[in-house]
Amino acid sequence: MQSAEKISITVTPEMLRVIRESVEAGEYASDSEVIHDAMRLWQRQRDAHAERIQAIKARIRRSLDDPRPSLSEAEMNTALEDMFERVDREIDHASK
Repeated sequence: MQSAEKISITVTPEMLRVIRESVEAGEYASDSEVIHDAMRLWQRQRDAHAERIQAIKARIRRSLDDPRPSLSEAEMNTALEDMFERVDREIDHASK
């Protein structure tokens, strides 16, 4: 286990009430354990957030590096309309 360093924090009365209730209910052995658990959860959330940001950045980079030509808004609208018409025809054909 890593060496620990004592710090002082200020919490709202509501937070203190929740911490103390958790200890009194036996969920945790001490106030410190509640804070440790909260810090572990916070770190996991930060790590997950960082991973999501990295994945988004990688998708953006792949998109920017894609050698295929970009479509204009009009070209995209036409392509989407064509796709929707094709799907509609396939649905009509399948229902007959």
